[in-house]
Amino acid sequence: MELIDGKAIAQTIQEQTKRDTADLNFTPGLAVVLVGDNPASKVYVANKIRATVAAGMRSLEHRLPANTPQTAILALIQDLNADPTIHGILVQLPLPAPLDADAIIAAIDPDKDVDGLTVTNAGRLAAGLPGLVPCTPMGAMLLLEHTLGSLAGLDALVIGRSALVGKPIAQLLLRADCTVAIAHSRTQNLPELCRRAQIIIAAIGRPEFVRGDWIAPGATVIDVGINRVTAGDKTRLVGDVAFAECAHVAHITPVPGGVGPMTIACLLRNTLAAARRQHG
Repeated sequence: MELIDGKAIAQTIQEQTKRDTADLNFTPGLAVVLVGDNPASKVYVANKIRATVAAGMRSLEHRLPANTPQTAILALIQDLNADPTIHGILVQLPLPAPLDADAIIAAIDPDKDVDGLTVTNAGRLAAGLPGLVPCTPMGAMLLLEHTLGSLAGLDALVIGRSALVGKPIAQLLLRADCTVAIAHSRTQNLPELCRRAQIIIAAIGRPEFVRGDWIAPGATVIDVGINRVTAGDKTRLVGDVAFAECAHVAHITPVPGGVGPMTIACLLRNTLAAARRQHG
């Protein structure tokens, strides 16, 4: 079966985004807000900033201490909303307690919401209207299209119902004319549902949860999970799918090197799209 190389596909997308950015008569600006000292968030933000600059865009980082009042964060977002040189705003999640992530995301101008997380953009996606689509679901769809071409008529199973991944990717699959089922922690007979699916999106947040004997031969599996597991004194990253069991029967994304690079590539695509829209 085929290993789906998200890293290589993401590189192609980033190169095209860089060329498209160079054709503009202005420089798109992306503001990243990082609150607190979460080590993983710091790594993610550093990778996003590096990719933004490499694409020829302007990156503006706001690092705030964990005890920053919510009112100060909301005021910063309002300033960024009003700044015509900033075309995209990204608030790195998770936010430290007791900050209200929903209220903070809601404060972002939907036309600058390059993570696609505002209720407005979620509504646009559900209604089939143009808008900014969440980066990870968009990246997963691009991997599917690269691997399979047309998705019309295929049976797809999304494992996970989060607002970040599960729900938006189900909407995107429906838009691509798939027949879509959503499974979750209370779903019965999940292995049997998996065996019927031609496409499986695993986004449940449980390490190696999906087993090899759940997968129909020739199915395509997009593993969105990123889980740190420790064995002895070693820590490694694994997905939501038991990769070694599934790789010989399915087209599958690795972890790392699958969906992760695509998320950053799609962030840059969204920033470019937002900048174009704001400049008419």
